[in-house]
Amino acid sequence: MSEDIGTEIRSFYSVKEIIGVLEEEIEQYQSVAAEYSQWLGTLLRDSKGNQGNEELVKKMAAMQKTKPSGKTNQSKEGKSKKTSPSADWIQFKEIQLSSNEKGETEILFDAVEVLNNKIQQIEKVRKSLEELEKSGLGKEIIYVTYIHDGVPEKIVLRHKKAQELTKKFEYIADFSISRSIEG
Repeated sequence: MSEDIGTEIRSFYSVKEIIGVLEEEIEQYQSVAAEYSQWLGTLLRDSKGNQGNEELVKKMAAMQKTKPSGKTNQSKEGKSKKTSPSADWIQFKEIQLSSNEKGETEILFDAVEVLNNKIQQIEKVRKSLEELEKSGLGKEIIYVTYIHDGVPEKIVLRHKKAQELTKKFEYIADFSISRSIEG
């Protein structure tokens, strides 16, 4: 669909065309997810902790005007850190900042999870479209498709107007037809 636009409306001339675009999107998302997974694997294998980032942590803490919370806030809550952000994050206005590899692994995990969810959504839509294609709606239909965050959510079925069709495929020629009349 479109990487830069979160919401768009596109017209397609067949269900196969929509499915083709979705398959390309799935491939792109899978490629990015694989790249992030490799990055994450490398990061986990080469993890050396938070050494050398102490100066950056101090600067981030100064931006927040508090002392770094680091490891003091990781008692019982630190063990169940799957969904909640770790104490290594500092809120700065509308964003969170981290200066260590743990933060980097968290954003990689989040990105891979979001990408895999997007792939699943698109796969479900693709399967629905394959069923729609089997229904045999005909070839004279335009599929006006509402796409939100890369996933088609709604489709309006419109019949092609004869005038639009003739303008698109106009061919000018004179024909003469001879008919034999047997009598």
